[in-house]
Amino acid sequence: MCLGVPGRVSAVDDSSGLTMGTVDFGGVQRQVCLAYVPDVRVGEYVVVHVGFAISRLDEAEALRTLQLLQAMGDLLERELTPEAGS
Repeated sequence: MCLGVPGRVSAVDDSSGLTMGTVDFGGVQRQVCLAYVPDVRVGEYVVVHVGFAISRLDEAEALRTLQLLQAMGDLLERELTPEAGS
């Protein structure tokens, strides 16, 4: 199974001939290859898989997906945290 994570493009650089960019994942910034979405602009959201932006998505869908991922993480944390006094 593959997991693509939405992130917000904060910088684009095509000076090397390969379009690269900085993508923000909730405060964590990573360098990402933007070659598959060459016309992406700063402020737009992309889905990133193993360092490559594979598609663009609108802000509402990106935020909805990020909320769902956060909820899944919170649920997993509750499942793995022993109850106090147990």
